Amino acid sequence: MTCGAILTGGHARRFAGRDKSQLLVDGRTILARQVDALKPCVERILLVGADKPALDPGLTVVADRVAGCGPLGGLDAALSTPDATLVLLLACDLPNITTELCAHLVGLADGVDAVVPWTERGYHPLCAVYARSCQAVVRQRLDAGALRMRDLLTDLRVRTVDSDELARFGRPQVLLANINTHADLDALSSLSH
Repeated sequence: MTCGAILTGGHARRFAGRDKSQLLVDGRTILARQVDALKPCVERILLVGADKPALDPGLTVVADRVAGCGPLGGLDAALSTPDATLVLLLACDLPNITTELCAHLVGLADGVDAVVPWTERGYHPLCAVYARSCQAVVRQRLDAGALRMRDLLTDLRVRTVDSDELARFGRPQVLLANINTHADLDALSSLSH
């Protein structure tokens, strides 16, 4: 089963602790935008690390199995979900993810542990597909306290999706724009034009 997993458990320290999934972009929350993009591509949508119930009955809340381990802990929780053979992992602050991009990433997952976009900013491991085959490596890294998602990729068979390939779905800097600060949110509208 392919699951979409939206990481909602972060502390958003650079955003005064606000729940970034609830920020409005073009009149809709980032979470609503992501759910709409994911629904045609996955069989189940998980809210990973959420500390409140899902407002949408079609969403499943999944607690981190190992608290305080950031996105790697969230990936571990998603991969531990029964029947999840593929996980399309998304940070909750990516408002411009599209169904077409999500479907493309999922479609490339055969024979690899991960499918990860790459731009001039480097890898984007929080908009990527992970196969259950990487679960043991994720757990080893958690046990060792090696929590950086980009470092995880060095231990996996990765299918890279470069900027040229991403450009088929829109401008990569717009598709993969994330919101860490109020300035990022303000800049989003100028980036989209």
